[in-house]
Amino acid sequence: MHIFFIFLFCTVFKAQQSDVSVIKYEDLEKRIQQEKDKLLVINFWSTTCAPCVKELPHFMEVNAEYSDNQKYKMILISLDRLADKERVLKFIKNKNLTAEVILLDDIKRMNTWIPRFDQDWDGNIPVTLFYKNGTKFYFNDGEMSKEDLKKTIKENLQ
Repeated sequence: MHIFFIFLFCTVFKAQQSDVSVIKYEDLEKRIQQEKDKLLVINFWSTTCAPCVKELPHFMEVNAEYSDNQKYKMILISLDRLADKERVLKFIKNKNLTAEVILLDDIKRMNTWIPRFDQDWDGNIPVTLFYKNGTKFYFNDGEMSKEDLKKTIKENLQ
């Protein structure tokens, strides 16, 4: 029984990030293209956004279901300020976020890069984008239910 708990602790500890990549929009765009062989789920969120925080637990449940699939990847894009990086790291640990988290340090140019993701995006979060073969195929504006998230992944993952 003790061995099980040690294994469980090590597994959870290993799954969490100890640091966050800080990137600009152009680097995020390149990163999306690098993952073009996968079904890519990109979620924009912030630690101060109540709907974002509310949806993250079921995002992590769904991520756990598919994390062993080589054709799947979830990336959480934090829109917190760079000055709040420590808060983001603490949030990742406290909420046991197992998907990769990236801090997008490009708030001053939001009006430039937001429409490049989707013309209908008004800048509010949460927003979830789905890519397949490097091309966006679905844009979810606002909170996304666990059922809709699973359905979108399942229908497009091959």
